[in-house]
Amino acid sequence: MEKNTQTEIEAAVFRRLLAHLDSRKDVQNIELMNLASFCRNCLAKWYMAEAEERQLALDYDGAREIVYGMPYQEWKEKYQLEATPEQLAAFNSDNK
Repeated sequence: MEKNTQTEIEAAVFRRLLAHLDSRKDVQNIELMNLASFCRNCLAKWYMAEAEERQLALDYDGAREIVYGMPYQEWKEKYQLEATPEQLAAFNSDNK
C-alpha cells in the first residue's frame, strides 16, 4: 500500500472513531478508561502531541475541541455524569 493511501485511510478511520464516540455520548470517559485504558481526553493528548511533533501550535483545549466536537466544558456540562463508586474503584485499582 502506498504511504499516502495508508495515511488517508488512517485519517478516515480516526474521523470515523471520533464520529462513533460523538454518537455515543452516553459512554462516559471513565468507562472507556476502565475498559480500554484510553478515553476522549487521551485522544486529545495524542492529537496535541502529534501536532507539537510537527511544530504546530495546538493547546490541550484546542485538541479537546477537535475530539469532542465542541468546547470540553460544554460537553462536560451536557453529557458527563458523575462517576459511580464502582467506576471510581475500578479506575483507581487499574491506575495504581
